[in-house]
Amino acid sequence: MAMKIRLTRMGCKKRPFYRIVAMDSATRRDGRALEYVGHYNPMVEPADIKIDAEAVAKWIACGAQPTDTVAALLRKAGIKS
Repeated sequence: MAMKIRLTRMGCKKRPFYRIVAMDSATRRDGRALEYVGHYNPMVEPADIKIDAEAVAKWIACGAQPTDTVAALLRKAGIKS
């Protein structure tokens, strides 16, 4: 089972809001997540990024791979992935 830390889209049309979640890679984008580890709101200036570093570290230790976008958000938030 390949685990990913990735984004799920929330919000309404033309007002996206993303949750950072840990889930199986075969699960659809907005499917059921195993754990919510943060959120990202690109619609405010500056962009709002909140990430639970302990939860991300736990999932990475279990073998989860962050997607490219989530890895960039982790670097921007100052969390080592």
